[in-house]
Amino acid sequence: MNKLTEKVFECDPYGVFTSQDVATLFPGSEDRRYGLVKRAIASGEIINICRGLYCLAPKYRKKSVNLYALAQRIYGPSYISLESSLSWHGWIPEAVYTLTSVSFGKSKEFNTLLGSFSYIHVPQKVFYTGIERLTDEDENIFLMATPIKALADYVYVNKKDWIGLKPVTESLRIEPEEFESVTSDYTDLLIDNYASRRVQKFIKGLKKDLKL
Repeated sequence: MNKLTEKVFECDPYGVFTSQDVATLFPGSEDRRYGLVKRAIASGEIINICRGLYCLAPKYRKKSVNLYALAQRIYGPSYISLESSLSWHGWIPEAVYTLTSVSFGKSKEFNTLLGSFSYIHVPQKVFYTGIERLTDEDENIFLMATPIKALADYVYVNKKDWIGLKPVTESLRIEPEEFESVTSDYTDLLIDNYASRRVQKFIKGLKKDLKL
């Protein structure tokens, strides 16, 4: 086992680490650190996720990697949204194979050995409005859009001229009962947060259909 693999295995149960972590574990020569990383990748012991971010290969991890938490480490600030959020909340029946996030910066895509990650820029007044900070059983932290926030982002990104509940239930097959917990205060908060008239019309239509 590569020295780098051994150190990360000892220190991090998830096996996700950065170039800075390598520098902390192996102070001194940058060339030596580069060689350790290069050899570990070549031997299949670590996976290069993106520039400066790595992960131990599955057989060297003590715990599985939470892809939602990993998404925020790949590119941020960002939060899980659109179909990925709707699927996580159980609002849509389809499996989602690309993990989609909304990013504060430019839109980007990363295709890695752990999966495909897509980041889409959505203009907002306050980026984290309507976002939940969640923790899994292994204490991984990730940011998830609420279902209505995810729908607002979906309407913006896909340029949907949806007004109200009907197109949502027909196109995405979301059950009307899922909207029972939506409040007037929350929809007003989202209307104010998006400059997009398309999104504003959609949420106002939802409010009308839900009698909020």
